[in-house]
Amino acid sequence: MEWDWNFVWEIMPTLIQGVKITILATLLGSVLAAIVGLGIALARRSPNKALSRTVGWAAEFIRGTPLLVQLYFIFYVLPDIGILLPPLVAGVIGLGLHYGTYTAEVYRAGIDNVPRGQWEAAKACNLSAGQTWTHIIVPQAIPPMIPALANYFIAMFKETPLLSAITVLELMNQAKSVANTYYRYIEPITLVGAFFLVISLFSVVLLRWLERRYGKIER
Repeated sequence: MEWDWNFVWEIMPTLIQGVKITILATLLGSVLAAIVGLGIALARRSPNKALSRTVGWAAEFIRGTPLLVQLYFIFYVLPDIGILLPPLVAGVIGLGLHYGTYTAEVYRAGIDNVPRGQWEAAKACNLSAGQTWTHIIVPQAIPPMIPALANYFIAMFKETPLLSAITVLELMNQAKSVANTYYRYIEPITLVGAFFLVISLFSVVLLRWLERRYGKIER
């Protein structure tokens, strides 16, 4: 089968719509993962042992099961108990919860990386818990987290084709639809790979810049 540029330009608008949904799902999923991960990390540091262990077990369960299974559960099983979610919302929740368990470990490592003396100094200065976290801990904990968080962001982006399993019209789903309609696979599937490669490379360059810009702290 020969490459057909006319067919490429014909299907390009459809694939661009898929790219938009893919990027949107990744961005929203990343925001949710950041929030969920921070919540898990803080809960696991709680002096309440019941809360800490319960959250820890839940996080391990989510991290130990495949993302695809979780997406199916959210989209196809939850409606049986009256929770019906739109495909994109279900996909974002699945991505956010799954990767939130991984970002929680990044947060935990970053917080634990702050020297104990910083906590003691904040306490000696009579800083409140909020002031300690805002002015002392977070500015020192965040920079070392950037490379790991960036890797999870890129990994999430490359996992978005799984959303096609719950009918989200992201890039891969649009490409499969076009391919099945015209019985031509080489152009749409190749373009999917090209889109993912270009956007991933752009993300790497941007995130490396962020790492150089914010990834170093003064001790």
